[in-house]
Amino acid sequence: MTVTAVDVAAELRSRGIGGVDDSALARAMYAGDASLYRILPQVVVRPQRTEELLAIHAASRELRVPVTMRGAGTSIAGNAVGPGIIVDTRDLKRIISIDPEARTATVEPGVVHADLQRAAASYGLRFGPDPSTHTRCTIGGMIGNNACGSRALGYGRTVDNVEAMTVLFGNGEQATFGGAHGATDVAGATAERLHQLGQANLAHLRTEFGRFGRQVSGYSLEHLLPENGGRIERFLVGSEGTLATVLEATVRLVTDEPGRLLLVLGYPTMAEAADAVPALLAAAPGRLIACEGMDARIVELVRAKGKPVPDLPKGAGWLFAEVAGADARDLTDRLAAVSGALESRLVTDAGEAAALWRIREDGAGLAGVSLPTPAHSGWEDAAVPPEHLGSWLRDFDEILGSYGLHGYPYGHFGDGCIHCRIDFPFEAGKPESAQVFREFMTQCATTLKKYGGSLSGEHGDGRVRSELLPMMYDATSIGLFEQVKTVCDPDDLLNPGNIVRPASLTDDLRPVRPRATLTRPGLRMIHDGGDLGAAVHRCTGVGKCVAPKTTGVMCPSYLATRDEKDSTRGRARVLQEAMDGSLVGGLGHDAVGEALDLCLACKGCASDCPTGIDMATYKSEALYQTYDGPGATKRRPRSHYLLGRLPKWARLAAPMAGMANASMRLGPVARLAKRTAGIDQRRSIPTFATKTLKRSAKAAAAGAPAVERPDVWVWADSFTDHFFPQSGSAAIRFLESQGLTVRVISDDACCGLTWITTGQLDQARAIMDRTVRTLAPYVASGVPVIGLEPSCLATLRSDSLELTDAPEAKTVADQMLTFAELVTRLVGEGRLALPDLHGVEVVAQPHCHQSAVLGWAADQRLLEQAGATVTKVAGCCGLAGNFGVEEGHYEVSVAIAETNLLPAVREHPDAVVLADGMSCRVQLDDLASVPTMHLAELFASRV
Repeated sequence: MTVTAVDVAAELRSRGIGGVDDSALARAMYAGDASLYRILPQVVVRPQRTEELLAIHAASRELRVPVTMRGAGTSIAGNAVGPGIIVDTRDLKRIISIDPEARTATVEPGVVHADLQRAAASYGLRFGPDPSTHTRCTIGGMIGNNACGSRALGYGRTVDNVEAMTVLFGNGEQATFGGAHGATDVAGATAERLHQLGQANLAHLRTEFGRFGRQVSGYSLEHLLPENGGRIERFLVGSEGTLATVLEATVRLVTDEPGRLLLVLGYPTMAEAADAVPALLAAAPGRLIACEGMDARIVELVRAKGKPVPDLPKGAGWLFAEVAGADARDLTDRLAAVSGALESRLVTDAGEAAALWRIREDGAGLAGVSLPTPAHSGWEDAAVPPEHLGSWLRDFDEILGSYGLHGYPYGHFGDGCIHCRIDFPFEAGKPESAQVFREFMTQCATTLKKYGGSLSGEHGDGRVRSELLPMMYDATSIGLFEQVKTVCDPDDLLNPGNIVRPASLTDDLRPVRPRATLTRPGLRMIHDGGDLGAAVHRCTGVGKCVAPKTTGVMCPSYLATRDEKDSTRGRARVLQEAMDGSLVGGLGHDAVGEALDLCLACKGCASDCPTGIDMATYKSEALYQTYDGPGATKRRPRSHYLLGRLPKWARLAAPMAGMANASMRLGPVARLAKRTAGIDQRRSIPTFATKTLKRSAKAAAAGAPAVERPDVWVWADSFTDHFFPQSGSAAIRFLESQGLTVRVISDDACCGLTWITTGQLDQARAIMDRTVRTLAPYVASGVPVIGLEPSCLATLRSDSLELTDAPEAKTVADQMLTFAELVTRLVGEGRLALPDLHGVEVVAQPHCHQSAVLGWAADQRLLEQAGATVTKVAGCCGLAGNFGVEEGHYEVSVAIAETNLLPAVREHPDAVVLADGMSCRVQLDDLASVPTMHLAELFASRV
């Protein structure tokens, strides 16, 4: 009898399990991980207690429905997708205990690596391995894949740091190994049978397994050897959830060594960098914490995005060598001397070192967009003994060339492990295009064998490499894998299709599915050939957006709700399904609306996501298609017509602003107005300026000498003009105090932001066309033109290019300036002096669009040069235009503000709160009654 998703969900709920979700939304989000594969699950479950985890497996055995365990979903081998029950463990996040004397921590499987690090740091300890996904990956996921990361060279792999585990085998037996039970204790019948299997094959295990550190593929049978303690808890590490489920783990902690130094070594090629690795390892035996390889072309991607990159030595490829200890400086000298590098640089500044490591951590995402066509995972983390690395890299490069493929290698060179994203020619609608992928993978596996290498060096075999295991292991080893699976999971219910009885590596490939095209797109998608399908497939699932803490902006709603649907990745997965899947029927589907509902259109992902996802733009297009596109059947909500056209109503209200403000102070009138506009009753209604910036400037100019060519033009965007004219007046006052002549552009020139964010793109395009044609002559005149509202200026810099093909858009986008950019330029020219801000404490909330599009570095530099003490707040204020005032969003809006902004304001009660954006100012006024200033107002206050 076929068991349906409804049957599975009902069985799980009948056992008292919460967090059971069989909706189209959940199934779409969890159909993929960070790999090439898409498999629709029947049900997704987020257990809250270990008891629920046990009940899920009991239901699985009862119904004979498979279970796949999933942590952060960052698996790039397809280890975290499956057809039955997907279990998201991230709510099983208790750090049960930390024993600083024993240097151990006991945790549930959903504990995020970075959270464990923060908890251990107070004892001067850390968990050694640190994958590039450490901000979001879970300890359970690391155990599943035997994750390693950049510092495994110094601190070992995950398996080397697991001391004890309590597990549930696929056969239903629960057991605890290691720790107080003793490393060689046998706990139950399953363990007894595994030990017997090991004893019967001692000679084979000693010669075929554990040959070098990064031999991660297959099952790590070497841990069953008596000389290795017969440690079943370590044998289970790297088994990808195919044998047992981790209920609890005790891991080893190590001293967090202070005084780390980073030596960067430059080489003509990546292969020559690889050649240098054995000499480095020999020069500092056991002392290198990390030795990472980085291709120059990946670094250039970071520079191309306008992000700063510290100085690097000459070379097309680099090794990042990290050491620590009292003799660290001597070690770096010794390493440089034997390196054979073109140049070397010792990075002593912690900030610069952190910036370089961030580039390394974002390597997978950056490499995915490094080539003219998308680059994919697949042959992702093969490893060889380090002495063969240079030779293997040259062979690998030759194989790439023979298939006409390209990829930029990087990775854990000190361990002999290479990462590379490759432009496999997957073609939409043509599954046969995957043949090149199969042939390439097979050729690489064949060549790798001559070096005694491993198909996987840290990510596991998953669906992408399990089929190739017979090319790496002999028939006896493959037979042992089968026997192990039979002992632990006889009914093949745990993550089937991986390692044993593998699925085909070309089945269920996500990128080769046909992509729908929009009949009448609203936006141009200039970075993706005009194709929304290609744009949403930028998301590879690396999951930077699901980190529980961030120093950037992405993703505000996820930080508040911790719900996958509110992450950039979750939304992208649903949009992918809507564009080319079978579950979500187009952009008007309810699942799309639910996924996008809490997207603030903050554009944080546009700068923070390493693959360049721009969910604000995708949301605008989705809303446009839902309400205005061909075949649209849904009616726009009232808030789109009122809040979504706010500049229009502000302009009409301007002559009677005082009366409008007074009426809004009357309770019944305000309540009616809010209900009509779809505004939450707990929100205030922004006050209209009784005298707009344009009117004030016109009055001031009437009494001043006529000026044909001022020194600066000020663009009066709608928000500055009608709500915060004091920002514009302050900018004028400050600049004129320095002897400059400033004039305000009197023409109507709205950017159309509120129309864009609500998907009213036809109207927005007409507004934008008119605006860029209006502003272009001012910009082209050579006189600097500044914008004061970050969201409006960011709209001209980015959205205008997606919205209109008017040639003037590029002129305006390239040349309009922020206030800070203008001041920086004038200071550099000696035409302007900064005010004295010594003794001034500033808490600054950069507007999200400031962070994502305009950049806030110029603002920070000016403040610090002027003498201010600056605390920059991470994340979003939570208001984001109409989002935070709309009915249904209030609680999330407040929760977002409580993530970073409100705590920072409370911690610095005497600080000047700097917020250039209208949304940020309104939010702070509403939630904390905190006065705010624009940077121009702060500078003008010191005139």
